[in-house]
Amino acid sequence: MTEVQSAGSDSARDHAEWLASYRSAGAERQRTDSLFQLLPKAARTALEIGPRDGFHTRLLAQRFEHVTALDLELPDIEHPRVTPLAGDVTSLQFADGSFDCVICAEVLEHVPDLKAACSEISRVTRRTAVIGVPYRQDLRFARTTCTSCGRTNPPWAHLHSFDEAKLTSLFPTLRLAKTELVASIHARTNAAAAWLMDQAGNPWGSYDQDEPCIHCGAVLRPGPRNGLGGRACGYLAARLNDLQGALSRPAARWIHCVFEKP
Repeated sequence: MTEVQSAGSDSARDHAEWLASYRSAGAERQRTDSLFQLLPKAARTALEIGPRDGFHTRLLAQRFEHVTALDLELPDIEHPRVTPLAGDVTSLQFADGSFDCVICAEVLEHVPDLKAACSEISRVTRRTAVIGVPYRQDLRFARTTCTSCGRTNPPWAHLHSFDEAKLTSLFPTLRLAKTELVASIHARTNAAAAWLMDQAGNPWGSYDQDEPCIHCGAVLRPGPRNGLGGRACGYLAARLNDLQGALSRPAARWIHCVFEKP
């Protein structure tokens, strides 16, 4: 093994260990526990939208006889109860009522055409849809600035903010059966702080995200260090955010909803 291969292997191992630790504790563990507690008890088939590396998919395979795992690119998941497929949530290639349950968590905030996606989820579920999204997320907080095109991106490429009313309006043919608010977050910003952070180039944005720039597709990386004016803007914005966070009550981080067909 070459030094480059060894370094790559070590990096992959470190990332896998970090991911396992992240998923087993704190808010992410609360999110997973909440989602699985909301799953229907007597259901055989499930469609999971956005499985990514298949962590939740394998857990779902312990609850359902068969799981279809669908993502924009074919998921790399091998399991006797799982069928991985490439597809688009806004145009699902399944017949009406194909699945007892559809699970869609941490996906809808990334989808440009929300109405089409939610209409398709409603169409292909036979009984239940379990939906998870960030709750009332302030999309000004942790924005990034693309060093390639210079444009501002929402954090983690989240295009939408959700609350109970918005989610209910997106699933008009289904009945809202249960809602659960999960974990808490203290992050706060305001118009002045967001503007100052933009002037500073958003140095503390969500640059660790996998998603590229929504405008030009480039990989998002922090820009070069700003001049004195930019640093002053960034410092003042950060202090304003800290102050607002200290004076505000913590808010729920995610909302999970169970929708049922009448």
